[in-house]
Amino acid sequence: MSINKWKKVPLESLCHKIGDGLHGTPHYDESSDVLFINGNNFKSGKILTFKDTKKVASIDYKSHYIELNDNTLLLSINGTIGNMAFYNNEKVILGKSAAYLNFKTEINQFYYYYFQLKDVQHYFYNVATGSTIKNLGLETIQDFEVPYPDENEWRAITKILSDLDKKIELNNKINAELEAMAKLIYDYWFVQFDFPDANGKSYKSSGGKMVYNEILKREIPDGWEVKELYSIAKNIMGQSPKGETYNSERIGMPLLNGPADYKNGSLYGRLYTTEPTRLCKKDDMVLCIRATIGKLVYSEGEFCLGRGVAAVRPNDKTYSELIYFLLKQEIERFKKQATGSIIKGITKDDLTNSKCLLPKETLVLSFHEKVKPMFDKQRLQKEENQKLTELRDWLLPMLMNGQVTVKESA
Repeated sequence: MSINKWKKVPLESLCHKIGDGLHGTPHYDESSDVLFINGNNFKSGKILTFKDTKKVASIDYKSHYIELNDNTLLLSINGTIGNMAFYNNEKVILGKSAAYLNFKTEINQFYYYYFQLKDVQHYFYNVATGSTIKNLGLETIQDFEVPYPDENEWRAITKILSDLDKKIELNNKINAELEAMAKLIYDYWFVQFDFPDANGKSYKSSGGKMVYNEILKREIPDGWEVKELYSIAKNIMGQSPKGETYNSERIGMPLLNGPADYKNGSLYGRLYTTEPTRLCKKDDMVLCIRATIGKLVYSEGEFCLGRGVAAVRPNDKTYSELIYFLLKQEIERFKKQATGSIIKGITKDDLTNSKCLLPKETLVLSFHEKVKPMFDKQRLQKEENQKLTELRDWLLPMLMNGQVTVKESA
């Protein structure tokens, strides 16, 4: 049965209650276990916390308590509209940019996907009020008429889509563990300087010779050098093509403009250009250098580089993984050095003149051979995630309009 044949009902008829969060400022208490959550904390069905996520005094939690449960769907309704999360049983106080939809059944899982439809997202944005900061009103949400499939149908659709999401999430978890393992080796060898010496012992801990370096103002292993990034890698700063060459019909070359073109640890060209300017190649590292500074991933193909990104191409591929972690280490400095009155960014000199502490070539090769298999596995799983994401995004509207059907779950 297609979405057009499903009966439609007001959203509020499917919920015990639809409401929003606190319209005011609570009392903050960093020793509390109560999180102050707004719409910007919702992403991909999860409640995310950040360094600046505040904690609220327990007395406010008691006075502003809202009952949330497994059938709750959380929706961002102010500023960034349409992001969603399921309630995860943590103690939270919602801010005014977060709405809660307490469904009567587990059908919240179905509407999590239904609300991701482009037409629905556009509807939310278009009916939201406000010229500068958009706000989606509760009454609009309550009155919104939604398709209401029978239970077997919505469960079957939800299972297909959620199984894809679970596989993507599992791959992401494995990739995070691989990254942590590789980072541990990097820190042990190149930060603590306890790489294996000629006798297989930890260099610094076993008394390896250290010498003071004037550039870094600290001791480094004897025989190591400090060089600028430009001496070991080519750096390609992005240059945006003319706006009239952009298209969304996949004509020309995919274009990278900034953080919105990074997804699940991979690069996604949302737009294409028929007149590409500067290009990255497969195996280049692409770094976000404006606005959200610091996203860094390997490219799996050719992209046109807009001004919000830059590519780093090692002169010798055995240095690739070492340069990756050196750049990661530099990101905090990049953020502090970023300039610009409206949108902050780093310059070519900021990038190319980055100081790189380099060991002897034999150690570089040893590190490369040790961690490259981890990086290779990561990249394969990211490629799989990209295909899974494309399949899910294709299936979502097809399932909803009846062009693709699935067997009802038992």
